[in-house]
Amino acid sequence: MLRGWKFEILLDGKSDKAIYLQIADAIINDIQSGRLMPREALPGSRKLAQLLKVNRNTVVEALDVLIMEGWLTPKERQGTFVSDTLPDFMGGKKSKRGTLNAKNAINKHYHLQFDDGSPDSKIAPITELARAYRQIFNQKARWQMMGYGNELGDLEFRKSIVQMLNHQRGMQVNHHNICITRGSQMAMYLTAQYLFTENDYVIVENPGYKPAWSAFENAGATLLPVGVDKDGLLIEEVIAYLKSGKKVRAIYVTPHHQYPTTVTLSLKRRLELIQLSNEYGFTIIEDDYDNEFHFGYRPVLPLSSFGELKNYVYIGSMSKVVAPALRIGYLVTHDEALMERVSSLRKIIDVQGDSIMEQAVLQLIKDGTIKRHIKKASHHYKAKRDFMAGLLKKYMEDRATYSVPEGGLAFWIVPNKSMDWSQIPKKLNSKGIKIISPDTYSFNETIYGIRLGYGSLSEKELEEGIIALQEIL
Repeated sequence: MLRGWKFEILLDGKSDKAIYLQIADAIINDIQSGRLMPREALPGSRKLAQLLKVNRNTVVEALDVLIMEGWLTPKERQGTFVSDTLPDFMGGKKSKRGTLNAKNAINKHYHLQFDDGSPDSKIAPITELARAYRQIFNQKARWQMMGYGNELGDLEFRKSIVQMLNHQRGMQVNHHNICITRGSQMAMYLTAQYLFTENDYVIVENPGYKPAWSAFENAGATLLPVGVDKDGLLIEEVIAYLKSGKKVRAIYVTPHHQYPTTVTLSLKRRLELIQLSNEYGFTIIEDDYDNEFHFGYRPVLPLSSFGELKNYVYIGSMSKVVAPALRIGYLVTHDEALMERVSSLRKIIDVQGDSIMEQAVLQLIKDGTIKRHIKKASHHYKAKRDFMAGLLKKYMEDRATYSVPEGGLAFWIVPNKSMDWSQIPKKLNSKGIKIISPDTYSFNETIYGIRLGYGSLSEKELEEGIIALQEIL
C-alpha cells in the first residue's frame, strides 16, 4: 500500500535552479536524512503534482532524474520506491541498512575516482536489455541462434548500425562495409594489423589515446606525435612529417571531441586533412568514441561522411550507450581488401561476435528503447555538465583555464601556473581521491592539462573533488 506522504518542499520560482531539480534535490535530502527509507514507496506523480501545486510533467521530470541517478527504483504496476542500494552520499560509511557502497567495496583506498569520461552505469537500460534477452530465448527457433554466425557480426544488426550511420552521421555505407567488434579497442587492433608493418609510421594526436597507440606499435608502426590547440590537431605539423620522406601509412584522430582535450577539429582543418590524405595516400583512422552525447544543436559530422575522402577507417562504439560492460564496437571502411583481412583476422582471434547480445540490442533499437535512453541520458549528462561548469567557475576560475564542452562526458582543465604534475595525483591520493595521471595521455613529458570525467559521479562527489583540486592548484 502506497504511503500518503506530506512533502514539505519550498519551491523558489526565482531560483536559477529549475523547479524539477529543486524537487529532486529535496527528495534526495529526505533520503539522506532518513525520512525516506530504502524500499519505501512514493506517491504517484499526479498526487505529488497536486501536493506541490506544479505541473505533473515537472514531477515526472524530477522522478526521471532520481531514477537515472539511482536514488529511486520504478516497479511495474507498483509505483516508485526508494532504491535498495543508495548512491554513495555517506562518504563510504554504511547506510542505515548496512549496505556498503559498491565502489568502496571494490577499492577501499579511494572513495572518489575521476575517470576519463565513463558513462553512469546506474542509468543503463538493464531492465529493458534483460527483457530483450528473455524474449529472444522464448522464440520458437531459438536453437538456430546457438550455432556459429558471421565473423562480421549479425547481419540485421549490421544493417541497423549502417542505417544509423547513413541517416544520422551523413555516411554512405552498406552492410558489407562494417564489422561488429567487441569494443572499439578490438576494432583498433584489427585495423592496425592490416595497415602496419615494421618501418611504417602513424601520426597521432599529442596528447592522445594511448591504448590506440599500443595497438599501432604492436603491429610494428612508429608513432609521430602532432600537437593540438583549440581547433584540433596542428595541420602544419602533419605536413612537415609528410614532406620528411617518412612512410606515413595512417593518421589517428578523434575529431569530434578530441581525446583528451575535448576540442572539435575545425572545418578548415578537416578539409585540409582530407586533401592531404588523398594527395599522400595515407588512411585516416577516425575514432568517434562518444558521438551520441552532444548538447549543442547537432553533432559535427564525421570526416568519414565526406564523399571525397578515399582512404578511411571509421571506428565507433555502443558500449557507452547501452552499458560499459557490454563490449559493442564497430569499424567501417570502403576498403574491400582491409575488410577482407579484418574478416580473416577476426576468425583467428574470435570466430564470431556475441550474436545473441547483438540481437538483443537490435531489439532495443527497433522498439525505440535506445533512442529514448539516449534522449534521457543526454538530458541527464547535460545537467551534470552544467553543474560541473558551475563548480569550476566557483572554485577554479582564478586557478585554471577550461571551456565548457559541447558534448562528451569530461572536462579538460589547464592550470594557470606551471606545476610538478607528478605530485598532483599523489596529493589527491592522500585525500582518498584518484585522478588519471596526465602522463596517461601524453607522448612525452610536456604535460599541460588534466581530463576530468563527470558522467559517473554524483553532484556531491563532483564538488568534493573540485574543492580538493582547488586546494592543490
